[in-house]
Amino acid sequence: MLDALDRRIVTLLQDGLPICEHPYRDIAAELGTTEADLLARLAGLVESGVLSRFGPMYHAERMGGGLTLCALAAPEARFDEIAVLVNAHPEVAHNYARGHTLNMWFVVATETPQKAQAVIAAIAAETGLTVHDMPKLDEYFIGLRFAA
Repeated sequence: MLDALDRRIVTLLQDGLPICEHPYRDIAAELGTTEADLLARLAGLVESGVLSRFGPMYHAERMGGGLTLCALAAPEARFDEIAVLVNAHPEVAHNYARGHTLNMWFVVATETPQKAQAVIAAIAAETGLTVHDMPKLDEYFIGLRFAA
């Protein structure tokens, strides 16, 4: 369960951190707590799984990087084995199962588009499966926010 301060932290940080010399100190002051307490609470929210991650969102393509959504059809009997192979690549940002013929989806994020293609080729070679590369064509910002 989240207490009132945890809820306020999650709600406030949905809009990001301020660009300043001491963003955590400034956010903590706004919340009426200390920087140390704020950082401990953020770590606790990640540890407990309330937050899956806490960090910046980058536009990899704008920075010259490669970012693409991939999918493959993993035979059910090999699903866990294939997940281990895919997840062994540090460039795989996340991986999840889907109820579809293409039942394993993952995001590849790299320093260059060429490196993304090399990772995709390596995964295909390691698994013996076709990796479907589905690069982003357009980006949409939904602006989903969760109320405290």
